Order: sequence, then C-alpha cells, then structure tokens
Amino acid sequence: MVAPLDGFHLSNETLDLLGLRSVKGAPQTFDARAFVEFLRQLRDEHAATVLWPDFDRTAEETVADAIPIGPETKLVITEGNYLLLNRPWWREVSQLLDEVWYIDAPRDVLRRRLIERQIAGGRSEADSVRHVDESDLPNAELVARTRRLADRTVAFDDAGGC
Repeated sequence: MVAPLDGFHLSNETLDLLGLRSVKGAPQTFDARAFVEFLRQLRDEHAATVLWPDFDRTAEETVADAIPIGPETKLVITEGNYLLLNRPWWREVSQLLDEVWYIDAPRDVLRRRLIERQIAGGRSEADSVRHVDESDLPNAELVARTRRLADRTVAFDDAGGC
C-alpha cells in the first residue's frame, strides 16, 4: 500500500493567503504536522483503518480519505521529498519509518521528467519550465543535501529504472 506525502499539500486557498502558491511543493506548502500524525496513527493503531489523503493532479487539490489502509495491510510505503528534512515536524518523520531510501536521479533526467509531469498536469510548457526551475529543482537540491541520512541510496538511470 502506498501512502503518498502529496495528500498533505496545503489547499490552494491557504497557499494563496500565505503567498506560497508559486512554490507549491516546497516543504512549507505541506501540512507536515498532519503527515506526522497520520504516520503515528498507522504505527500505533494496528486494528484501525486509516483513511489517508491523496492528491488530484488535475484539480491540484488534496482528496481527503481517498486511500483506506486497513489492519490487514502488511507493508506501507510512504513517498515524498522531505522524509529526512531537519525542520520542525519533518524531523520526526524518519523516526516513524523503518527505512528511508533516497532515489538518486541525474539532474538533467530529473528536470526533464518534472517538466513532462507539469505539462501532463495541464500547465503550458513555459509555465512548466518556470515552475520546475524556480520551485521543483531547488526543492530537489534541498532534498539531496539530506541523502546521507538515508538508509539506502538507489541510483536511477535514464531508462526509467533503478
């Protein structure tokens, strides 16, 4: 079962109020506290079904209660950029995980794939390039600074495999 970090994006309305919509995807644009609380619930409440939020890339909004994770689930994989970040709330994440893996992709491959993802989500090519260069890549560089803390580093090749 996959429990993605993307379900914890702050709403677009909140991002607009905070002046952060242009950097959506940066650490401060997530509800890190709620992410930690959901992770704790998964670890501590084995008999309960946890209703995990997801993210709709077309609407650019979170979807509450989208992923039921039941007590029969043996393995939960959470994925997201900031699992090793040393900031309030984020620093608690790694303590709630059994292992953290870092996927090491070459910058040019990462940039190309991020632009493709933005375009597939409905942005123009120019807006996609701007968002990737001004937000996504600086976030990737921030994440790369914490890779030494990962339990395992996996190299990603241009053919799409690890």
